[in-house]
Amino acid sequence: MIHFSSKYRSTQPEIMDEFDLKGEEMKKVLTDLKSVNKWLGGNNVTLDGIKELLPQSPSNKAITVIMDVGCGDGEMLRACARYAKKNNYYFKLIGLDANSFILEEAKQRSKNFSNIEYHTLDVFSEETMYPEVDIILCTLFLHHFSTEKIIDYLKKIVPETNYGVVVNDLHRSWLAFQLFRLVSKFILKTKTARYDGLVSVARGFKKKELIEISEKIKSKNYSLKWKWAFRYQLIFKNK
Repeated sequence: MIHFSSKYRSTQPEIMDEFDLKGEEMKKVLTDLKSVNKWLGGNNVTLDGIKELLPQSPSNKAITVIMDVGCGDGEMLRACARYAKKNNYYFKLIGLDANSFILEEAKQRSKNFSNIEYHTLDVFSEETMYPEVDIILCTLFLHHFSTEKIIDYLKKIVPETNYGVVVNDLHRSWLAFQLFRLVSKFILKTKTARYDGLVSVARGFKKKELIEISEKIKSKNYSLKWKWAFRYQLIFKNK
């Protein structure tokens, strides 16, 4: 039973948070997630945030380092690579995830992208050190964690970037919850993806919650926008 509350973020765990999903079942779930994200235009929310942080005109072969935390199978990074090629940017793309099985699949799916690299890493470890990075992406990542943990993590990573951080995450909405329940029956093949999708919505955010989080980061420059379909784009700018 999946519990939804308009007042509080759910604390129910997602199946994929257990880090032991692997093999053909994992591949099917990742393909399901890619399909629903593409159908709902989710990657565009992150790409639009990157565009807002990038210099208006690309410098001559200047390399922009972009790191995606909780990168999963790397679909967001591949979208970044395609965008860079199309618009004459030079990106070095780094994917971090704690699930080594998923990263092996990410490497396979990204074998034609020479500017993408992956590292198995617990990003919440106190020992974690980041390379010099221009932009950090948190795409459908932060909702997996408690609000307190999110605040602590953003306080750590926002100052680490040259340009800023792009957060793309879910709007906790009863309408979104019911629409996903209905639509997922037709477009998702795996029970895991259907279950985790509903839990994700229940773990999502209200606007006022993201404002409270942003205020506690004490970043001087941030923007928060609602995006279709039931997403929030939160950008912390360092320039």
